[in-house]
Amino acid sequence: MEHEQVLLTQSGIEKLRKERDDLINIERPKVIEELQAARAQGDLSENADYDSAREKQANIEGRIKEIDNMLLHAVIIDENDIDTAIVKAGATVTILDLSEKDAEPEAYTIVGSFETDPKNGKISNDSQLAQAILNHGIGEIVTVQVAEPYEVKILNIEIK
Repeated sequence: MEHEQVLLTQSGIEKLRKERDDLINIERPKVIEELQAARAQGDLSENADYDSAREKQANIEGRIKEIDNMLLHAVIIDENDIDTAIVKAGATVTILDLSEKDAEPEAYTIVGSFETDPKNGKISNDSQLAQAILNHGIGEIVTVQVAEPYEVKILNIEIK
């Protein structure tokens, strides 16, 4: 079975490890206590607390497996290894949307899909915008292929 690489920054990997530790050392023991308390109530066939705790346990175990899989297939975006001549994952890119008359320059950091946080300027390397600007340089105008394509000009590339 082919596994897809997961692009992560070092801080993204640390976040995942912390979440995994919390799930294993805090959430898992809590749900085990909830299951024991629900079992102590007797008849499990119509015990909503038991069903709820079992569902919570399944979610925790599923998330632990998901994190383990991401960490296993992680490819670290090395910020020190990024050439700022062209757009690569991990770079912060300032662009100008040429389709808007009064557009202001906007900066986006290109990250792996797990770390995507558009409100804080972090876009997925799989997004149409990132796909359009990847491997292009400062001063280039590229077309973003969406339902209504638009052009952006790359103003700056940096590592933050």
